[in-house]
Amino acid sequence: MQEMTGEQAVFLLQNVYLGTLKNESRITTKIIAAVPADKCEHRPDPASRSAIELARHIAVADNRFLETVINGLFDTSAAAIPESVKTPAEIARWYEERFAKNFEALTKSTGEQLVKVVDFRGMFQRPAVTFVILGMHHTIHHRGQLSSYLRSMGAKVPSIYGESHDDAQARKAAQA
Repeated sequence: MQEMTGEQAVFLLQNVYLGTLKNESRITTKIIAAVPADKCEHRPDPASRSAIELARHIAVADNRFLETVINGLFDTSAAAIPESVKTPAEIARWYEERFAKNFEALTKSTGEQLVKVVDFRGMFQRPAVTFVILGMHHTIHHRGQLSSYLRSMGAKVPSIYGESHDDAQARKAAQA
């Protein structure tokens, strides 16, 4: 297989990943913010993460993957949420602000940065640009978990890839 060139990596980032990444970020923010503050410890099973643990994990990991591309290193200590950030609304704000900063930096990435081979915990090595899609899939997976918690916590499920039942009901009520 041929190695990716810097020009190909820039094309992939600019013309394929960035638009989708920005849209996915908006959805992620909505899901985190939808967690009821009084139900943060909800977990569907004792082996599951609590809603707040999952929200924190999503916020940190999504940014960590972007920082991997920007910095050319998968750093598990990067992107830690300050202990003062406790509620779902605060986590959503932290995530949104950190993501915006990282997204801006990502848009300025050079071909050389994007093709730099990055080691992922000794398991595999890939060009940095591929960590954008790896991170996006990781976030979508965990965001799906968290969105499945919402209704059982008594929360409304926001629209994800089309109008949700809850958003449709709110729209119908507003039209009535």
